[in-house]
Amino acid sequence: MDKSYRHSLIGRNLSQPRRHRAAVAAVRREAEVAVPRVRHRAVIVDLNNFATFPTLAVGLLVAGLRSAGFEAEVLSPLAHDVPAAERERPECWIDDWTRRMRLSSHPLVAKPREWSRRGRSWWQGRPHRRVLQELERILDTRPDVLMLSAYLQHYHTVVQLGRLAASRGVPLLLGGPVFNHPSTAAAWRSVPGLAAIFGGEADLVVADLVSEVIGRGDLLRFEGVMLPDGRSSPPAAPLRDLDRLPVPDFSDFPWDRYRMRLLPIMTGRGCQWKRCTFCSDVVSANGRTFRTRSIDAILHEVRELSRRHDSVNFLFLDLKLNSSPAILRGIVENIQRNAPGAQWVGTVHVDGRSDNGLSRGELRAAAAAGMRRVSFGLETGSQRLLDAMRKGCTVEANEQFIANASEAGLSVRCTMFKGYPGEGPADLEATAAFLERNADRIDRIRFNELAVLEGTPLHRMASEEPQRLPQLRVLRTDCRDGMLRHENVDTRGPAYRAALRRVLAAVHAINRRPVRRIARAFDGVM
Repeated sequence: MDKSYRHSLIGRNLSQPRRHRAAVAAVRREAEVAVPRVRHRAVIVDLNNFATFPTLAVGLLVAGLRSAGFEAEVLSPLAHDVPAAERERPECWIDDWTRRMRLSSHPLVAKPREWSRRGRSWWQGRPHRRVLQELERILDTRPDVLMLSAYLQHYHTVVQLGRLAASRGVPLLLGGPVFNHPSTAAAWRSVPGLAAIFGGEADLVVADLVSEVIGRGDLLRFEGVMLPDGRSSPPAAPLRDLDRLPVPDFSDFPWDRYRMRLLPIMTGRGCQWKRCTFCSDVVSANGRTFRTRSIDAILHEVRELSRRHDSVNFLFLDLKLNSSPAILRGIVENIQRNAPGAQWVGTVHVDGRSDNGLSRGELRAAAAAGMRRVSFGLETGSQRLLDAMRKGCTVEANEQFIANASEAGLSVRCTMFKGYPGEGPADLEATAAFLERNADRIDRIRFNELAVLEGTPLHRMASEEPQRLPQLRVLRTDCRDGMLRHENVDTRGPAYRAALRRVLAAVHAINRRPVRRIARAFDGVM
């Protein structure tokens, strides 16, 4: 059709007779057929196979892409019979023995323990044959881009997936919560097929990022990008207006494979306290500074997710659900009206604020509103160590919180670790005594070794002022895993090892019991 004739038709006013309006519509339909819109296709591989529920970050990426007109496809290992890793089941003697070997500081165990750690790391991070096969099948259909949201233990899998993508000319866009650390991103920039690493919160820019990757444009115009040649843009600023986030799209996840239909949700990002010396969450891309959504936006997402997926079971993934006590109270007061019958779990921080949202009455109200389990960082039963960690809490407050939460009917889960600089036998004895006093009120304890992680105050101190931490002997800097490999010389003595055995006996005595009946559906999900 002659271009001038087409323009003259389209330019006419709709007050013209009906035959002219029909002609305009016909021309527009013809133009759309002649020049179809290009609809790009993105494939996202969900590498988080430790979860028995949809991955929130992937759901947000999918929602952002689809709202911008992209086709998005999710490869979930669980959908292809790759079993999810089981976490925190009721323990047996082998779990107790394994933990003791893993945490032992006896000189004779040092080398076998390191071999075991490396073997376990390799096993957990190995590429799964079925995932590789499924991705090969998808890549053979030539999508426009492959996207991976990875944790650092996924390195070997990411390398294999990158090779598959590179062999087919499909660019790889990589992101994750700790790629805002330049040394970590630099250690990953040699992944095959890589177009860029994004070290920020991609929720609202993902469509533009992907368009630039597909069009081979200037990715450095975005903050938080590192290219394979080492060039990078300035760090990405934290995302402030969280109410602009879309409702995550979980429609591609294998709902029939989950033992319960659990809906992940976050009320905000970061942590109000953000001072703990060992915490890497608050220095990650999405954990920097505390920001919260409005209660209206949160409740809208509760309603919408419940409607879409026919479930009233919620997992609040906030670092600390009580960073804003007002938001926590808003959930307690409104969740049952927005999702009748709701059951939910979350993590909190027991701190010294006069109002931290965790009073005895507030915990009872939370339980009445459907809260079933509460998790918090206990870390230690030693006040001296809590102060050194800058936890902002007291042993007495932790003990009162456990008592109040248990009395309210909540299942209590704690995280703890050993090996903080300065920890001695007396600190472990205090921890053991604390656990023994409160054993009947605690359902689960996740007990680990201290990890000195990239970006934390402890990491900076060990790297820049090692004289302040004479107990820590740095073995090497592991940028790929974002940590300092170290050993604590103060943990070698027989008195320390004896006190640790008492702690681990108390941990196992708690973990071998079933959790409270009301919270059993949530056992192992946090």
